[in-house]
Amino acid sequence: LERFARTRFRPRRAPAAAKALAQERRHLRRSSVRRRKSRQIVRGGMDPMLEPVETICMACADAACDFQPMRFRRRALSSNDVLIEMQFCGVCHSDLHIANDHLKAVKPTSYPCVPGHELSGVVAAVGSAVTKFRVGDHAGVGCFVDSCLECDACLKGEDHTCKKQVGTYNGKDQNGRAVQEGGYTLGGYTSKMVVHERFAIQIPKTYPLEYAGPVMCAGVTMFEPMRRYGIERGMHVGVVGIGGLGAMGVKLAKAMGCTVTAISRSKSKMAFAKKVGADFHIASGDKAEMAAARGKMDMILDTVPTAHNYALYSPLVKPTGKLVMLGITPNFVAAIVAKAAFGDKSKLVPSAIGSIARTQEVIDFCAEHNITPDIEIFPAEQLNEVYTKLDASNETGLRYVMDIANTLNEETEAKCTLPPPTLAAPEKPMTVWNFIPEILGMFFFLRW
Repeated sequence: LERFARTRFRPRRAPAAAKALAQERRHLRRSSVRRRKSRQIVRGGMDPMLEPVETICMACADAACDFQPMRFRRRALSSNDVLIEMQFCGVCHSDLHIANDHLKAVKPTSYPCVPGHELSGVVAAVGSAVTKFRVGDHAGVGCFVDSCLECDACLKGEDHTCKKQVGTYNGKDQNGRAVQEGGYTLGGYTSKMVVHERFAIQIPKTYPLEYAGPVMCAGVTMFEPMRRYGIERGMHVGVVGIGGLGAMGVKLAKAMGCTVTAISRSKSKMAFAKKVGADFHIASGDKAEMAAARGKMDMILDTVPTAHNYALYSPLVKPTGKLVMLGITPNFVAAIVAKAAFGDKSKLVPSAIGSIARTQEVIDFCAEHNITPDIEIFPAEQLNEVYTKLDASNETGLRYVMDIANTLNEETEAKCTLPPPTLAAPEKPMTVWNFIPEILGMFFFLRW
C-alpha cells in the first residue's frame, strides 16, 4: 500500500521540469550508446569511427569515362570492418568494360562510377571483432567484397562463384556487409576503403604495395585455372595475348615449373615474351609454327579481351587439356555454355577471377618466388590517358597502377585538364545477338 501510494499519488512535476528531465534521460542514453560503440568499434588508439568515412574518388559521370575527383562517403566501421588508407590501385581492362558500359545488356553500369579492384594500402583502423588485421598491416582488396558465406560454394571455399557475391564496384549489397551510400559499391580509385575483414587480403610486408594490386586481379585470374585443372611442374602451358594479363600468366606458369609458350598475332611481342620468361613464342599467323605446336600443350590461357577466333588455338591443346577463356567477350559466353553442356569432357572452359583463399595463395606465392608484374605508375590526373591506352590493346604489356597516396588529394581537381579518353565501340558487344552465333558455332563446328 505504501509503494502504491508513493507511485499513484506522487505530486505531478511542472511540464517544463518533466520535459527537461526527459531530455536529460535521452542524452544519457545516447551518451551510453556512444561510449559502448566506441569500445566496440575501434582499437589501436584511434578515434571512434562512428560516422561515415569521407573519401576522395576518381569517378566518371557516364560512359564517356571522363574521370574527375569526387567526394563520397564510405560506411562507418562495424565491428568486423577494416579501414584501409589507400596507397595504390591498379587499372584493369575490366574497369574499362564497366566504366564504358560494355556490359549494359547483361548488367548496366550505375553512375557515377568508381572502378578499381586492385587495391593496396595500410590498415588505419579495425573493428573490435577483427582478428585478421592490426593497425599498420598491409592489406588489399581484389575483385569482390562480399558473398553469402552460407551456400555450398562459399562453404567449399569458392566464394567467387556465390550467387550473392558483391563486386568491389558496381555491385549491390545483398548480405548487409557491403553497404554503401547510393546503393552500389564504389571501387579502388579512392583515398580510403572500408571492407569486411573476411574479404580483405593480407599483403606480406616484404612485398611492395605498388605490385600487389595487379596480383589480386591479373595474378589470381591466371593462377586459378592452373590450380583448378591440376597444372604441375613439367607440364606445357600456352598463353594467348601477351599484354598485362598474359605476362603475369607467363611468370606464374614458369615459377610453377612449366614450359611456357607465348602466342600472339605477330612476332612483335617475341622479345617482350622472352623477357617475362616464356620459353617459346608462336605467331598465330605463321601456319608452320602453329602446325609444329599441334597437340603439345596441357593448357592454353586465352587472355584476349576482344572477340576473336579462339578455335585457332584448340588444335594446340592435348586431348585431355583445356583451352581456358578469360576475356569478357561473347567467346567467354560460348565457353560457359560448353562447360555447362559437356562438363569435364569439354576442352573449352571459362574462368574468371578466384576465391579469397586463392587470392591470398597467389599473393603469398608471388612474395615467396619474387614475382612482380611489369607496371607503370601514374598520377591520378592522367587516368583518362591510361584508359585511351587500354582501349588501344595495351601493346606495352604493362599493368597501369595509380599512385593514390601522393596524387589523389585536394589539388587533383585543378590538375585534371586532360580531355576524355578516346574509346572505340566494341566490335562485338556483350549482347544476346552476339552470344547466339558464338554458341551455335561452338556446337556445330565442335569447338568444345
